[in-house]
Amino acid sequence: MDDPALPAADHRLALAGLARLNRVARADRLAWPSVQCVAMRCARGGRAARVLDVACGAGDAVVRLAARARVAGVAVEWCACDISAFALAESARAAQAAGVVLRTERADVLAGDLPGGHDLVTCSLFLHHLDRADVVRALRVMRAAAPSGVLVDLDRTRAGHALAWIASRALSRSPVVHFDALASVRAAWAPDEALAMAREAGIADARVRRAWPERWVLTWGDA
Repeated sequence: MDDPALPAADHRLALAGLARLNRVARADRLAWPSVQCVAMRCARGGRAARVLDVACGAGDAVVRLAARARVAGVAVEWCACDISAFALAESARAAQAAGVVLRTERADVLAGDLPGGHDLVTCSLFLHHLDRADVVRALRVMRAAAPSGVLVDLDRTRAGHALAWIASRALSRSPVVHFDALASVRAAWAPDEALAMAREAGIADARVRRAWPERWVLTWGDA
């Protein structure tokens, strides 16, 4: 899915398959407590929380988080960024369909050009695409973009590999998703590795916990 030469139709099918996998896994529920905590803190100060979703892909994660915020009655200003203009267009389309106000910006986290001024940065299923040096760089840039953060990613386990094989074939017709699902688990970082890279990035208050299904959640600040 990272191949810039991937035809638009195949890219759209792959993004739809990934969104379906995330919906079934309810990946947004893992980030929601952090979003809610930061939003409530900002509300006590009389303003909406500013949340930046990094490497947003098709925008399914941030749109579902926005839906949760709307139901909970907490005010959030949402911004999503990605290096892919195609992904940003899909995110904008998903947000419009869901009635979510979402600002999108093209940005490359590895180039250090994330928009700043946010209270919380969220990121889902992105770090396993990077090597160690780039993970550290990305974490450092995300920490500079917001004082609090919540990142959800895959755990590198045999159970995760088996679940990825079953779910990708049951929920998507995309051969890209079938390939990427297994490759992603093989490339994923273990929780202790994620914590070590966060500390290397200068995030002294980073915490990590395992979560179902075969995920880990890394947080810092008030998240």
